Formats: sequence, C-alpha cells, structure tokens
Amino acid sequence: MGQSDLDNGTEDTVYDGSQETSLGNDSMNTYKPAFVEDITKHLSVQISLILAYSLIILLGLAGNTLVIYMIILYRNMRTVTNYFIANLALADLMVDTVCLPFTLVYTLLDEWKFGAVMCHMVPYGQALSVHVSILTLTVIALERYRCIVFHLGQRLNRCTSFIIIGLTWALAAILAGPLAIFREYRHEEIPYIDLRIAVCSEKWPNGTNRDAIIYSLSVLLLQYVVPLAIISYAYVCIWIKLKNHVSPSNRSDGIGRRKKTTKMLALVVVVFAVCWLPFHVFQLASDLDLILKFKEYKLIYTLFHIVAMCSTFVNPLLYGWMNQNYRNGFLMFFRCEHKPDSIYPDGSFRTRSLRGMIVNGHNDGQPATAV
Repeated sequence: MGQSDLDNGTEDTVYDGSQETSLGNDSMNTYKPAFVEDITKHLSVQISLILAYSLIILLGLAGNTLVIYMIILYRNMRTVTNYFIANLALADLMVDTVCLPFTLVYTLLDEWKFGAVMCHMVPYGQALSVHVSILTLTVIALERYRCIVFHLGQRLNRCTSFIIIGLTWALAAILAGPLAIFREYRHEEIPYIDLRIAVCSEKWPNGTNRDAIIYSLSVLLLQYVVPLAIISYAYVCIWIKLKNHVSPSNRSDGIGRRKKTTKMLALVVVVFAVCWLPFHVFQLASDLDLILKFKEYKLIYTLFHIVAMCSTFVNPLLYGWMNQNYRNGFLMFFRCEHKPDSIYPDGSFRTRSLRGMIVNGHNDGQPATAV
C-alpha cells in the first residue's frame, strides 16, 4: 500500500543486534516486535486502534460497494467517468479487505499469524490497490482534459474504457511486483524471554538498505509526485477553460454540470493527496534512518497509516455531497424504494417505458446528465 515495514523505536530494549531499518512500500507493519515501553500495548490505545480501523473498514466497504452497485443498477450511470470511478471504488474495497484487517492484527500482536503464502500476497495486494487508485485518478483527469480543453465531443467508448482499466491493473501489478518477490517469512528467536515468533519482512538481494531506499523513492515518485503533478496540471487547465468559456444559453446547463463534476473529481484528488502526504513524508524519513529511534515511532506510524486509509471511505461521501445523481441513488437505496430504470439530477426517476424518449439522441445511450 505504498508503505514501509514498521520498525519499533524501542526494539533496542529487547535486541542486541543491529536495528532492522524500514525497508519497503507496504502497510504490513513488518518489524521486530518490542515488549518494553510500547505505547501501542496499552489497553486504551489498542481499543482506540481497533475502533478506528473497524470504522474505516465498515465505512469503506459500505460506501464503495454502494457506488459500484449504483453504477451497475442504473443505466444512465454507466458512463466512462463512472466506470473509472467504479474502478477506484474497487481498489478502495481491496484496501479495506486485504490491507486493513491484516495490518491491525499485526500491529496489535507483533507477530505474523497468516503463514508464508500470505506474507507474500498481502503486501503485494496492498501496493497493487494504491497504484490502481492513483493511476485511475490520473486517467480520469487526462480523459476530462482531452474532452474539455480540446473540445473533443467524442468521448471514450465503453470497450476502450475497459481496456484502459485493464491496463491500469497490469501496470500496477508490475510496479507492486517487488513487494511480492523480495519477501521473507521467518521465525525470530527472542532469547531474553524464551520466545519464538513469526515475522514477515522484506529481504532485498544485497541484504542492505540501499535497494529498499531506491525502491521507496521510485514508488514515491511514481505513486505520488508525478501522478499528482500531471493531475494538477490537467485540472488547472480544465478549470481555466471552463471559467473562460462563453456558451449559448442552451448549453449553459451542460457547462455548469461539467464544472460541478470537475470540482468533485478534483476534490477527490485533493483528499487523496492530503491523506497520503504525512505517511509518504514519514516513510521517506524512515528509509533514511532519521526517526527510527523515536520511542513513539510505532504509534506515529500507525496514526499516519490511519489518516492515509481514510481516503478509502471519503470518496463515496464526496459523490453523495457534490453529485445529484449519486445522492438520489443513495437516498433511494436507504429508503428501500422500488428501483427505477434511471436517476436524474433534478431528483426525478424515469421508468423503462420512457427511456426511449429520454435517451434518444445521446451518445451510447447515456444521458448528458450522468457524471
């Protein structure tokens, strides 16, 4: 998940060897366990962590599942942008199911309880989901840039959008590959208390921290800096174009919808950037061995990880707050109302018998009112 292995800042109270440095780019909390002065062992802290992670998991599962459900359920929600939003929701669901439960258990128990196979697969799945998220956000920004800035009325068709989604997963799988390959599941002996525990950690070819730092810096650039620079440039150009655009009165509604949708999508990117910035800065400092001796290292790491994971459930809240289509669909779902065939921004619902008149003349059977 774009996170490093977690070393406990108090481990020198238990181990007499050299400190195992922060090695990677996953949220496994992979570290040598410590049993002295570890604030995360306090009952009140553990209860708080359980509640925080549980709330994020529940909100993420509910919100992102509902987003995907709506796009499948309502025909006029099946637009190219919404397909990409569904892909983003799928990546967030992967975080909630593959990342957070394992991270919480490992943080609380200081031992890897899930075996050798999961030691390789879990960090890989974590990194994969974050790469998919940022690549999808980049694709959305570039697609809107192509259509709005260059006045290209012909949007991507459904087949092309699915091909692009497949390519984002393929590229993300390649970028996350090292976290599955350079991994080690082993048992650690703790002679002072006669304890033998299972540990899941990264193991790079040269056995030094150099490869880990190179990989972490590369991922920081590819997963955060470069994509956000591209996205920022695209949305700035889009905003300038829409702000200066003068259109006939019969097109003013369409321009207004584009502005609202662009504002919503840009805010999604801002939330992603803000949530992940503290963690990326902390990880880089860890890789450079600048903060590993802090007594509260493990707790600070966990708190920054929680902030980063908040991005997995915020998106559905933004959709419901800023987009009338999603808001209407959410309200219908929670009211358990009979599903119509389509939902529309004015709050009305169309039945199947009227669809032919409503969508007639719109590209690919998709009303212009959809996101």
